[in-house]
Amino acid sequence: MVIKKEIDFAGKTLSVETGKMAKQASAAVWIRYGDTVLLATVVGSDSPREGIDFFPLQVEYRERTYAAGKIPGGYIKREGRPSETEILSARLIDRPIRPLFPKGYNNEVQVMVHVLSSDKENDADVLAITAVGIAVNLSEIPFEGPIAGARVGRVDGEWVVNPTYSQREESDVDLVMAASEESILMVEGEAMVLSEEDMIKGMEFGHEKIKELIELEKELVQEAGKVKLDVPEEEDNTEFLEKVQSFCNDNDRLKNALNLTDKQSRQQAIKALRDEIAEELEEEFPESEKEIRNIIHDMEKEIVRAMILNESRRLDGRSLDDIRDISIEVGLLPRAHGSALFTRGQTQSLTAATLGTKIDEQRIEGLEGDFSKNYMLHYNFPPFCTGEVKMIRGTSRREVGHGNLAERALKPSIPADSLFPYTIRIVSDILESNGSSSMATVCAGSLSLMDAGVPVKSHIAGIAMGLIKEDDKVAVLTDILGDEDHMGDMDFKVAGNREGITAFQMDIKIKGISSEIMAEALDKARNARLFILEKMQAAISGPRTEISEYAPRILSFKIEQDDIGTVIGPGGKMIREIQETTGATINIEEDGTVTIACLDSEGGEQALERIKGLVAKPEPGKIYEGTIKKITNFGAFVEILPGKEGLLHISNVSKERIARVEDVLKVGDKVKVKLMSLEPNGKMDLNRKVLL
Repeated sequence: MVIKKEIDFAGKTLSVETGKMAKQASAAVWIRYGDTVLLATVVGSDSPREGIDFFPLQVEYRERTYAAGKIPGGYIKREGRPSETEILSARLIDRPIRPLFPKGYNNEVQVMVHVLSSDKENDADVLAITAVGIAVNLSEIPFEGPIAGARVGRVDGEWVVNPTYSQREESDVDLVMAASEESILMVEGEAMVLSEEDMIKGMEFGHEKIKELIELEKELVQEAGKVKLDVPEEEDNTEFLEKVQSFCNDNDRLKNALNLTDKQSRQQAIKALRDEIAEELEEEFPESEKEIRNIIHDMEKEIVRAMILNESRRLDGRSLDDIRDISIEVGLLPRAHGSALFTRGQTQSLTAATLGTKIDEQRIEGLEGDFSKNYMLHYNFPPFCTGEVKMIRGTSRREVGHGNLAERALKPSIPADSLFPYTIRIVSDILESNGSSSMATVCAGSLSLMDAGVPVKSHIAGIAMGLIKEDDKVAVLTDILGDEDHMGDMDFKVAGNREGITAFQMDIKIKGISSEIMAEALDKARNARLFILEKMQAAISGPRTEISEYAPRILSFKIEQDDIGTVIGPGGKMIREIQETTGATINIEEDGTVTIACLDSEGGEQALERIKGLVAKPEPGKIYEGTIKKITNFGAFVEILPGKEGLLHISNVSKERIARVEDVLKVGDKVKVKLMSLEPNGKMDLNRKVLL
């Protein structure tokens, strides 16, 4: 049975339909907003996957190029591996839904979203959050929904829900969020500079709008929803559980291990305890290592959370608001254009900034159109940074997501192309990780830009906040460790400068948090950010006055569009000759913007003078040093500018009367002349006599 629901949402019709397509999936939803259409499907396996103790959820988001009436570029004319945009959109869907599947449900679940039509005005990513929330809720898969998603912008001081692409260009905030009826589940976005108070207002505005979508979802689920499967009950292992707990509690062995403030020492002590218990119980409970690990993990979580809530003491001995020790070095890589080593506790980022030219820009092909990026940040998380051995299988989704967050955080500080015409690439290599490596990347990236001499507008720092919540007891943690993230209820990353927030990302593992808790987290994050900014200011107070000697020198200016052909020459002959003789790389945009890049500043200046000479316009009354190109019986033709010749009449060659021009001048001579007049047809009257 086909069921369709519609509402007016932000002035446009949003329609949701189920029962017509992909009927063999557990559930499928067809959603349309404007002319943007996508299909969201969810399929759950019939039984749990054997031998796993985690929830195997897979989320895929794919854009069909036919959605925008395009054929894929490049040699292979079909869609391939997911683009960065598709990966980031999949993460937007995954993060809010993953915590809502009940514990104990370990059946494989695959969520797939296909963008089938794009009107280039309404982005499909937030529609996908809503569509997936509805699809999972309609299916038989256990799920603590309903949830929906929305994008919030601010145009001319007014909050806007699901702004169009054109509105987003005018907006100073880009906030994507997912929420249930009761609370906010996920927030991610960027801003030019946003105050903490305004961020709360934007989220509250978006939450009210999301509630309208949830009402639509509830109506649809009531009519078309399937009966939910029962979550398997856990086996009764009371005897085994009590024995493991007694071993852990004997002489407070687990608690003592957790009191070790060094991460590796703590992990080794817990592993030794686990191995000892497994050996003790091997005869009575063979092959029980996995169960022992799970029980100890649950006990760890209880002890750590109680320690934080009751004693305000954390794993590394800090109080709730303490920030780990920070050390900063800049300029430590001699050949990189800019570099910084930022260390906060056991989290360390080595970041380098590289300055390139126009040809180094990244070309991106998307449904909304093709465009170029002249600023990018890449984040690498090698296994040694956590003391692990893992296969390297290319860039992970986590690396893409963390890099994108840091890139957005620094974007408001990047100077305009007209002021600094370089392509900028930042690379963060995480050398150690124990929480908040993406925020360490923000700090190190900002420092490396200053070390490279990029005229950034301000320092930008980032911090990760955590939360432990049990009933009415609440503890907000500043600068969380990896284990605090894993055992806690929230990971809230906030980046910005002294004036406000530039990027943010929040995920929670509980059903929601109140605005009051979020306001407290933002206030503490601001205090931490200001503290870190002081440390960064002390390390390097502002951008270097000169860029690295190993960076290309770039000169940029504009010529008239009619002169572009003159500079390029027939078949590109002129521009090639200039590049070959000066060693410079020259790029000319359609609007006449000329960019000259050269490692040798002298070569760049030579190319600049050559081009300026080619496009220069003759000015009556100005004196030029020209070259004799041709001599006739009535005068000489002098080239005063490249390709521009005027007549020096025989009567104006000398003060004395001469019979032949050759008596005074010959072809190839350099001669100073004054441009007396310039006729509309381009003819020029030159005079040498007046200068003698």
